[in-house]
Amino acid sequence: MDSIQLLLLSVSLFGAGALASLLLNGFVRVARYVSGVAGIIAATVGVAAVIRAFVSPTRVLVIQSPLPFGAFSLTMDGLAAFMVGVICILGFAASLYSIPYLEKYENRSLGVMGFFTNIFIAMMLLVVTVSNAFYFLIFWETMTLASYFLVIFEGEKKESIQAGYLYMVVAHTGTALIMLSFLLFFLNAGSFEFSSFRSAQLSPTFKSVAFLLAFLGFGAKAGMVPLHIWLPRAHPAAPSHISALMSGVMIKTAIYGILRVCVDFLGASILWWGVVVLFFGVISAVLGVLYALTERDIKRMLAYSSVENIGIILIGVGVGMIGLAINAPVVTLLGFLAALYHILNHTLFKGLLFLGAGSVDFQVHTRNLNEMGGLARRMPWTALTFLAGALAVSSIPPLNGFVSEWILFQSLISAGESQIFSVRAIAPLSAMVLAMTGALAAMCFIKAYGGAFTGPARSERASQSNESPGLMVASMVFLALGCLAFGLGAPYIAPSLVGVAASFSGISPLPVAAGVWIFPVEISQALLSPPLILIILLGMLVVPVAVVAIYDGRKAGRRIVDAPWSCGYGYSPEMSVSASSFDQPVKITFRVFYSLRLLIDKPLADIARWSRQTKEKISAAEPVLERVIVQPVTRLIDYLGSNAQRLQMGDIRMYCLYIILTLAILLIVIFR
Repeated sequence: MDSIQLLLLSVSLFGAGALASLLLNGFVRVARYVSGVAGIIAATVGVAAVIRAFVSPTRVLVIQSPLPFGAFSLTMDGLAAFMVGVICILGFAASLYSIPYLEKYENRSLGVMGFFTNIFIAMMLLVVTVSNAFYFLIFWETMTLASYFLVIFEGEKKESIQAGYLYMVVAHTGTALIMLSFLLFFLNAGSFEFSSFRSAQLSPTFKSVAFLLAFLGFGAKAGMVPLHIWLPRAHPAAPSHISALMSGVMIKTAIYGILRVCVDFLGASILWWGVVVLFFGVISAVLGVLYALTERDIKRMLAYSSVENIGIILIGVGVGMIGLAINAPVVTLLGFLAALYHILNHTLFKGLLFLGAGSVDFQVHTRNLNEMGGLARRMPWTALTFLAGALAVSSIPPLNGFVSEWILFQSLISAGESQIFSVRAIAPLSAMVLAMTGALAAMCFIKAYGGAFTGPARSERASQSNESPGLMVASMVFLALGCLAFGLGAPYIAPSLVGVAASFSGISPLPVAAGVWIFPVEISQALLSPPLILIILLGMLVVPVAVVAIYDGRKAGRRIVDAPWSCGYGYSPEMSVSASSFDQPVKITFRVFYSLRLLIDKPLADIARWSRQTKEKISAAEPVLERVIVQPVTRLIDYLGSNAQRLQMGDIRMYCLYIILTLAILLIVIFR
């Protein structure tokens, strides 16, 4: 089977799993297993489709349609195959995780949950592979609706309903902008086919308008600042495996849209386009990590962290677009390589962190970091895998997050060597902000891991918790190993991603790796070897142990008192550092930036509130219209009908009399 056939099989299996889950809704346990197993099998087939796509040339499937909108077509080019792989990797982990995790929702309609989950993943696969704008919008909206119903799954919580409504308002606003962008292409090309969009001869003005519409429309779904307001509300409200899918892959479909429209279709030939993308990326990265740092709700903190990482990805996209505009192939490929690698890396470590947060919530029944503590002893596997995700998101080598950010720094350094003054000024400043963002991210996840897994237990549930079920642990271990593998395997992965970047940017691939080394095209600029870093780190850990063993360090006395030392005072758990106290200095230092949250969030929240109130008023007006207009008219019709029935006596002599009277009236009218 070729890649397209395997892709269709994967989508069909997701669809079959969705239908089976819905039909088995009355059998909660069976529906839970059917949904999860179907997702596991379908995701595995999807990964096989990706492998096949990278081995064989690009495949295209075209199905002629009687509709005037064009044929239904699917394409497995480099970018589409990459996105399918990203979706299926996390889809596999989330499906495996969901089987025991959904036990906490046994009193809910798990068949419905399984239906929307599998439809959600299937629609994401179709969004990134369909090559017709009409069908793209259909799948895009279906993906949005499926994710909306998953967000409001816990319908008894007011938080879920409000988060879902805000999500729909922002998502549909973004969809409207995307539709307008596609309409500009259609008016010029006369077709909704993506191939026609590539050859459309738009004027410079229309090109810029199409770019802004597409960038803002997809940016709303991606959660970039200032269109991020829905993300920290919707992602925490959903069940944790859905939060992982939304934060790990759904928002990346918007990055795919930006790359497809702004780079593949429009060519990114205008310098200020890349500068705009870079600016929004920098702002999103800084504000996202600052807002994450002060959160106590662990899932809300992870959601804000996704805003930060979307900013990092947009920085890479912006650098790549700047490189295209100034005809700098090295800058272009490094920028897009950093963006693609961070898309993949963020999928792994953010999916892992959300699943870890769900594991903690599954056992402790709280998302408040101040009510956790000491969980590393009671949940060792969750603590270990969460630590791997925290190190990866903090860009600690040799895990995958470090590699993509290292490449991003190299792209900014290369851009800083440009002869264009604006680019030479912007690139170093962006690198400085990126470095500060990395430091704040490390601090954020020190707080998260320390607050949840170290120190004393700060609640009774935390002191009595146990490790999560085996399948949940297995899915987290799978993603944690992925974070390590995609970090150590960077010299072998980067060349393939460069090929993907070259395919949609129209530039010939350049060498970025040799042996166990990766480098930013020019070896003289920098070299990185993640395997060598791992060997050095392991040596740093082994040497102290060896020294202790050689010099009989085991004979040293052991500490007998369990309580930590507290300067001679009697220890109490209140003395330990909490999540609230840890970030207090940062909150004071950057209080100006936190005040911006009101300026950004309030207007968008007011728009959503106005929209909700308008809907409620319309709903309230509907009974009035029914009472004043519809019901009286209905009663009048019933009255006239019941009286008209009296004329039907069932006597043929009366009917003959009616006919004679009618004829008499007609004769009088005619010959009057």
